[in-house]
Amino acid sequence: MAFQEEHILVIPESFIREIGEVEGFEADVDRFLTPILQSDQLSFKPRSEMETDPSYKQLIPYVLLEWTDENGSKKLFAYTRGGGGGESRLHAKRSVGIGGHISREDAADGADPYSSGMRRELEEEVCLGSPYQEYRDGLIYDPSNDVGQVHLGVVHRFVLERPDVRSNESDLAEGGFVSVEQLIQEMDRLETWSQLAIKALYEAS
Repeated sequence: MAFQEEHILVIPESFIREIGEVEGFEADVDRFLTPILQSDQLSFKPRSEMETDPSYKQLIPYVLLEWTDENGSKKLFAYTRGGGGGESRLHAKRSVGIGGHISREDAADGADPYSSGMRRELEEEVCLGSPYQEYRDGLIYDPSNDVGQVHLGVVHRFVLERPDVRSNESDLAEGGFVSVEQLIQEMDRLETWSQLAIKALYEAS
């Protein structure tokens, strides 16, 4: 069977710039994301081309799983990126974000590709057994490195009733809930997107 390359959801960088500048963490997520998801400039393009073309941004849902224990301590599900099928340039970094690319198959049968892609990624990466409230908190864009230059992260926060989460993939090693305080103390071990999200959402609280 011939190799079928994955086609992923992208938006031209020029379209984003027409709305405004995004760098680091942008809290006004709907100002950008609503017109992006409604745009006729969204398209699915070959992943191998997009990984080295910063004139397009790959849309990446980035889901934080938050739980507050009986003592009021906020914790996030954290893991170490392994050597599986994920982004090789991020391996061995700690992360608090679950998610990945939106694929062309996520648009099958008229489905909303962004939402269905986010759910697919979650189901592939973790087994989530707790009810939760979902929030969409911001965008992340980090042009300081090769990975960041081609990705636009959308930060979602799932506030769980109980810490019922486990890793489904070997690529998510050492998975478990870690207090926000400990994550802040160990910030230099985290991938850049996790650092940006934690600083924006938790350091001021």
